[in-house]
Amino acid sequence: MDDKKNQNQINIELNEDIAQGKYANLAIITHSSSEFVVDFVRVMPGVPKAKVNSRIILTPEHAKRLMLALQENIKKFESLHGPIKNIDTSGGIAMPLNFGGPTAEA
Repeated sequence: MDDKKNQNQINIELNEDIAQGKYANLAIITHSSSEFVVDFVRVMPGVPKAKVNSRIILTPEHAKRLMLALQENIKKFESLHGPIKNIDTSGGIAMPLNFGGPTAEA
């Protein structure tokens, strides 16, 4: 029985550079008939240009698994920390570019 259990385990390696992570405050999702592409971007105040700092390409099946995993983890997060504020995107992409700080004046 231990042999069968070991066959279902995957040894995942996480090197130090990847473990540091990359911050993103914008995700752009596009898709074709065979894949989903998720670009993660860091938009900074006062900087008119932003670069994609990570791109993940998923099959539709894996994209759906990711969505379900995110939903499950959001429920767990909200049960501990309260509801996450909804962002109104009815007018298109909503980007909080003021970052919650004071407005700069010259």
